[in-house]
Amino acid sequence: MDTCKRCFILSLVFFMVFFEDLGTNVHGFQGEEQIETTVEDFLDLSPHFTTTQGMYDVEEVGDDDDDWQMVQAKGNQFVVNGQPFYVNGFNTYWLMVFAADQSTRGKVSELFQQASSVGLTVCRTWAFNDGQWRALQKSPSVYDEEVFKALDFVVSEAKKYKIRLILSLVNNWDAYGGKAQYVKWGNASGLNLTSDDEFFSHPTLRSYYKSHVKAVLNRVNTFTNITYKNDPTIFAWELMNEPRCTSDPSGDTLQSWIAEMAAYVKSLDAKHMVEIGLEGFYGPSAPARTQFNPNSYATQVGTDFIRNHQALGVDFASVHIYADSWISPTISDAHLEFTKSWMEAHIEDAEKYLGMPVIFSEFGVSRKDPGYNSSYRDTLISTVYKTLLNSTKKGGSGAGSLYGYSLMGQTTWMTAMQLSLESLLQHQT
Repeated sequence: MDTCKRCFILSLVFFMVFFEDLGTNVHGFQGEEQIETTVEDFLDLSPHFTTTQGMYDVEEVGDDDDDWQMVQAKGNQFVVNGQPFYVNGFNTYWLMVFAADQSTRGKVSELFQQASSVGLTVCRTWAFNDGQWRALQKSPSVYDEEVFKALDFVVSEAKKYKIRLILSLVNNWDAYGGKAQYVKWGNASGLNLTSDDEFFSHPTLRSYYKSHVKAVLNRVNTFTNITYKNDPTIFAWELMNEPRCTSDPSGDTLQSWIAEMAAYVKSLDAKHMVEIGLEGFYGPSAPARTQFNPNSYATQVGTDFIRNHQALGVDFASVHIYADSWISPTISDAHLEFTKSWMEAHIEDAEKYLGMPVIFSEFGVSRKDPGYNSSYRDTLISTVYKTLLNSTKKGGSGAGSLYGYSLMGQTTWMTAMQLSLESLLQHQT
């Protein structure tokens, strides 16, 4: 135990230097300052974590493929090798871009090494960069091979350090191209598109997206020689980061897109899980549940949590938590009350209506919010973990969480490591 604690202190020192050097303005794009969280009293989640999710010393990490199997959804839980698997992870969207530059590629390895050393098990990152600086997809079905090799490197390093990846396939927002870039490509080809939401409805743009899905899933990793669709390193495919279709509040347009794309991914890859990437807003199909939405606008963005996740091919639910963005930037107890009710509602729905696990795949608070303080940070993260623990204790659908983006600062990463290490040490004792 003493050795582990010493390793943890060294890890903290490393990440203080790591993120101090990294900064928040990286190679032409602004770092996404989403969260900065700490907590002094972590809850004992350790009895609910398997030993396969434990801490790895660098010399212990290898290529034991016999133990490296696909994670699957079974009822309202994840399982791997017949054992429950709970997600303890983080978001780091910039991995492919860093890996594309030899001067920053080492940061990817360092990050995975440190995350693995304290028991983090899942990372969510982008498998897209459309038409932007250092683009993966320069134009429809035209790829930069060097950037694709960078993604290969990310996947191979994740495997090396026993980190599983949720790979998101496109963005709702303009960053890294997103649906707006697909619309630009469509107009450049002679289409007369007037709304970014036509990404979801126009057959040409749907075909562009499917081509990208096919290219990624069928990619043979140049480092491991494993096809992506056969690689257990990939935890799941995410159809889109935070899809919204505000032009159709009924939700029909987005539902059609989800149904088609989930089925398409499964037709190419029946082994991996698929999730949508939703924020979790309730829509017209469940009017009684809209009371849990953070505001009235959330009901009008074209998403529909329960209906969307009932589409064939969707294996687990995703929810984001940003009370300061959705309710008010000024910190208040209402944010904590919302966080708890938001999580409980979605866990209940995942159990009662969906029969699947749910991951809270982004959560946090910005230190720039009026009224922000460390006490609030502690209480927020405690709220998230208490709610998950309450579900886990009874075998419910609460399957884990992913910290918000790690590029914005040091404190979040230090906290993530502290929480994981304390949980694992408690388990070992």
